Amino acid sequence: MLSSSTFLRCSTTLLSGLLLVQCGSTAVSLDYQPSLTQIVPGPALVAAGRFANSRHEPANMLGEVRTPIGTPMERIVTNIPVEEIVRNSFAYGLKSRNMLIAQSSAAYVIGGEVLELNVIQVVRPAASARIRVNLIHRPTGHVVFSKIYSSERVNGPYIPGTGSPVPDLRELGSRVLQDVVDQALDDFALRARINSSGAR
Repeated sequence: MLSSSTFLRCSTTLLSGLLLVQCGSTAVSLDYQPSLTQIVPGPALVAAGRFANSRHEPANMLGEVRTPIGTPMERIVTNIPVEEIVRNSFAYGLKSRNMLIAQSSAAYVIGGEVLELNVIQVVRPAASARIRVNLIHRPTGHVVFSKIYSSERVNGPYIPGTGSPVPDLRELGSRVLQDVVDQALDDFALRARINSSGAR
């Protein structure tokens, strides 16, 4: 006959095994929503360039939904690589400010490294982003401005039985990415570098 502690260990192991078997993946997309209150547009001198995935995660991995004890329940992946999502968001951000121009005509290119962009839910849904943004003078290839921008957002506790947590996590992921894009493109130091240097 099994002791109560042995039974509990066996039950926990069995439950964890079942949860891992059930762990699937859900694909999502992230979006950028232009704001009508953004800073006055700058000159159309900037192109959206390459962002490297430096997250130590697969290119399409965004995060996980986990049980309160940390067991993975569902993986959240992106439809396209995270670095492309970041590049597209910067392109939308530049376009909404009338700053975007084709790379062949650009005085500057914005690129950088995706250091962090993920979502997770254990008890509360949360998302975080940290991106190094480089402003490159295209004719010379010199980095003339570089800074790391970051954002974190957390929602209230998830209530089981209220539906899938994935849509909330997708929204949080979109908003932390937008926070970073807006911080960078509305940074007076970055804007001053573009405006003072002109097309050179």
